[in-house]
Amino acid sequence: MTLTLTVSDEVRTLAPGFTHVAIEAHGLVNGPSTAGSSELLDDAARRLAVRLDGRAPHEDPHMAAWREVYTAFGSKPSRTRNSAEALAKRALSGAGLPRINLLVDLYNAISVAHLIPVGGEDLDRVQGGMRLIRATGDESFVTVADGAETVEHPDAGEVVWCDEAGVTCRRWNWRQGPRTRLTEESVSAIFLLESLAPMPLAEVERAAAELAELLEKFSPGAQIAMRP
Repeated sequence: MTLTLTVSDEVRTLAPGFTHVAIEAHGLVNGPSTAGSSELLDDAARRLAVRLDGRAPHEDPHMAAWREVYTAFGSKPSRTRNSAEALAKRALSGAGLPRINLLVDLYNAISVAHLIPVGGEDLDRVQGGMRLIRATGDESFVTVADGAETVEHPDAGEVVWCDEAGVTCRRWNWRQGPRTRLTEESVSAIFLLESLAPMPLAEVERAAAELAELLEKFSPGAQIAMRP
């Protein structure tokens, strides 16, 4: 069954240049990070350095557009960076990119190489369709703080992804909740590549195609479909 993805009119009004490409995949093989996924992350960091050519990530036009949108819905982009900018900053630092698990490594590599926010959700943990909305402030976001499960509430007007059970990602693509994240046991997933003008849709589609190829390579036999 194909997962339904809905973008609210309020979000469309806030960011008319927003677009996304989704990859739905079943029969995936996940597990710990491998030498192959680690090499992809290192290569992504090298590609990023060439792309930026000495600039800071936030100076890239696409990242600047995300900062403008974050500011528009009340977040401070220098403190709560979109996921692609946060990863890019790590990639260029001495810390380097984190190794999480195989599937997360693959989509993080694509995110960094193309400077596109990319997220991955475990389809078996998503309840109902997923919606991108501006929060009322009453929604629940279940997360972990100091080792214990806790419930947060987004700010009123904040852009969030949610399903029928609550918020799955706060501040658009800033922080994913643990309930739907990809673990080493995940076998079905939805990967979402998100962009704003001035990034051309064709570039997002190229990045999605590259991710689909990696999924096919690391999960032979998986059923993978790319869609808007």
